[in-house]
Amino acid sequence: MGLSAKQIASEAEHAAARLAPYICKTPLVFSHQFSAASGANVWLKLENLQDTGSFKLRGATNRLLALPEAERLRGCITASSGNLGAGVALAAQRLRMHGVVFVPEHTSKTKLASIQGYGGEVRLFGTDGLDTEEYARSFALENEQVFISPYNDPVIIAGQGSCGVEIVEELPEVDVAFVAIGGGGLISGVAAVLKQHNPAVRILGCQPLASPVMTRSVEAGKIVHMASDSTLSDGTAGGIEEEAITFDLSRDLVDDYVLIDEQSIADAMVAFIEYQHQLAEGAAGVALAAMLNRTDEIRGKTVVVVVCGGNVSATTLRTVLEMTNG
Repeated sequence: MGLSAKQIASEAEHAAARLAPYICKTPLVFSHQFSAASGANVWLKLENLQDTGSFKLRGATNRLLALPEAERLRGCITASSGNLGAGVALAAQRLRMHGVVFVPEHTSKTKLASIQGYGGEVRLFGTDGLDTEEYARSFALENEQVFISPYNDPVIIAGQGSCGVEIVEELPEVDVAFVAIGGGGLISGVAAVLKQHNPAVRILGCQPLASPVMTRSVEAGKIVHMASDSTLSDGTAGGIEEEAITFDLSRDLVDDYVLIDEQSIADAMVAFIEYQHQLAEGAAGVALAAMLNRTDEIRGKTVVVVVCGGNVSATTLRTVLEMTNG
């Protein structure tokens, strides 16, 4: 499979059909409250209602479905204490594969229990996430098992792009899409599909000001390495792999980037709770806040915000409510 946007979009179409028996086709709902607040016609793609509470299940399942039977029998490996770990665990369970998720040694018992609850075997290694991932990759290589990357894999990107296929099917007249961006897997897949459908669709990449790695990389014309501050949007925080295929895709497909401060993320998360009576994690809050930040640009247009996940801990939720005097 090539890496052009056209080919990514085509593979996403195939992925959507392949994934249908294994994932939830999440609701695309019109939000009266966010529409009133923005002056746009705002639709929410509710990936927070996906199985495991995150879009990550799409890419993980697509990757495992693409494996030859011999590789499935050997099992799969990933490194993640969050949404990817849960997605790989559930995908492996559904395909009757053995899935091992490596997590840092300080990972909370709640996160460990979540991954184990989806059928994953959890192993502890490392302290900062990067050493965990490096060890997991080498472990997979030594044991001839597939390593599931969070974003740096065209099959993963196509799986995430199935979200865009569902958007186009239900809302072909979309003008603008707001999508959170970390490593770039979700936005690369969704943007490829939407741009193939209509090149005039504007794609807005949404990042926390505390960790704007992809934004700064695109500005610099190369992947940059920079420190990230603590952020409510932990799902988008951190660095980008060298030679990540999502860099070129994000540079070519994303029309603009919106950087959001922590207070605005918290405010958007609480607004989502009040308006939709559901939870949105910090990365989803970034996309919602970015939409509210660009009201002059989107007024009167048909807008989609990808609510990429709803996995927020009680501790984080308390912090958010304190920040908003809730």
